[in-house]
Amino acid sequence: MVRTGSKPIDELVRLAMIGDGAAFTALWDTHIAALRAYLKSTMKNLDDFYIDDICSRSFEKAFRQIRSYDPSRSQFSTWLKTIAHNTALDILDAERRAGRETVSLDDNLQTASVAETVSDIDSDALDSIIRDEDELRTRAYVDGLPDLYREVARKRLIEGLQYKEIADELGMELNTVRTRIRRAKDLIEKMKRDEQDA
Repeated sequence: MVRTGSKPIDELVRLAMIGDGAAFTALWDTHIAALRAYLKSTMKNLDDFYIDDICSRSFEKAFRQIRSYDPSRSQFSTWLKTIAHNTALDILDAERRAGRETVSLDDNLQTASVAETVSDIDSDALDSIIRDEDELRTRAYVDGLPDLYREVARKRLIEGLQYKEIADELGMELNTVRTRIRRAKDLIEKMKRDEQDA
């Protein structure tokens, strides 16, 4: 039985299935490096920004679907890699359909990393919309996020820290911080739409 820290993977999966966010975070910590390596080896055309985005989306899907995981059919790591592979294909297909391309910003016409083209100061209009809303409402949205995104979202959207400050403070890679904040904003937008539809 594979172990992480003091708890076997199977025990962490069992706890995650009953809604233990800390157990799922431990599963993230245990599997994220291997998942990144798997994606880099199978999706060689993706840069680190996309890899981190796929990892975050895959863990989010795994968290939502954890009750459908059957340990008698596959190991958790295999199940997670299947989710990541399908997520990567979905993202690549959406990119192709949208006709998006990464445009070089330098004179040498070298392809710029997507992460390098993201402005830390002017990341998107959603930052300003969230900041302008009532602080209690913003806190409620942030508190409703999955554990994976809650802390980085709080530091960005409530405390107003820059991406690099968050990365330094939490000991995370800058791309991981950017990806998690982007996913947190997407989830907050979904919460708002659900509220309006209710």
